Amino acid sequence: MELLPLGPVMFVDTPGLDDEGALGAERVRKAKRVLNKTDIALIVADGLQAVRDFSLEQTILTMTKEKGIPSLVILNKQDKWDGASPDAALPADICVSAKTGYHVEELKELIGRRLPAGDSDPRLVGDLVAPGDLVLLVIPIDSSAPKGRLILPQQQVIRDILESGAIAAACRDTELSETLVRLGQPPRLVITDSQAFARAAMDTPDTIPLTSFSILFSRYKGDLKTQIEGVAAMETLADGDIILMAEGCTHHRQCEDIGTVKLPRWIRDYTGRELIFETASGGEFPEDLSRYKMVVHCGGCTLNPKEMASRIAQAKNQRVPIANYGTLIAQLKGVLKRSLSPLPGYCDLL
Repeated sequence: MELLPLGPVMFVDTPGLDDEGALGAERVRKAKRVLNKTDIALIVADGLQAVRDFSLEQTILTMTKEKGIPSLVILNKQDKWDGASPDAALPADICVSAKTGYHVEELKELIGRRLPAGDSDPRLVGDLVAPGDLVLLVIPIDSSAPKGRLILPQQQVIRDILESGAIAAACRDTELSETLVRLGQPPRLVITDSQAFARAAMDTPDTIPLTSFSILFSRYKGDLKTQIEGVAAMETLADGDIILMAEGCTHHRQCEDIGTVKLPRWIRDYTGRELIFETASGGEFPEDLSRYKMVVHCGGCTLNPKEMASRIAQAKNQRVPIANYGTLIAQLKGVLKRSLSPLPGYCDLL
């Protein structure tokens, strides 16, 4: 939703934390997982109850401090206090009443002030092109493509190209060669779906820079350096090793699904090993990664940068290599160096 003065935001409302036993512990675990994608935490408590027991709220407040997440403690139901504030002994930032609207506008302003001032928004592709440049997008339309629409990475890349004053053109991988001929001039950049890397690399002259949607998203939302280094783990795989295939979204899996069918097949063919593949999708991502030899993650287009960074940091902290669909497929198809060449500084990592 739109929240002035911040702009577009997403609220995640966690379950209450006041149940005891196993259910209470599960709710705390869920809240802790939500913190992995949180830019600011609003810890809301009933002001009168919090005076008697603030322990559960304190648990979450401690978690936010450990994770370095800005937080606000908000005491609600001010309309019931009869003029006596209960917050003297509590680490409260503001008292509000959701019923009367007391201090709600002030809370919005406080949220805006508490969020750290970041750098200018990163660009998916806008820093790689100039106004008037032509960018060609290679978009396969096969059994795994959603009916009647483009997927989110394709939409976002097109939007960023247009915001840059550049020109976006699109074709299927099966018409790439013909499109390049008919354009009349070479595009500044070709961006392909990772699944079509091999054909796109073959049909695109070496003089034209080539990369993929997934690699651009890895740079935009994650840690591309770490996911390039993670590719090397394929060279150390042995029979029986377990690989986690992780995706940020949930979707109906087709017969040639990239995460559960194509990539496992390509990895087995590349390594010659009998490997075990497990999957995680949506908001679920294992807390303990120690059983995995490596993690292969999608581009993360449905995850915010905070959550994607958290997953990568989790893998790094547990010393489990993590690669991105785009970097891994580029390596499998022998075009990793070429796919990184449009991105300044990354080829030096190979």
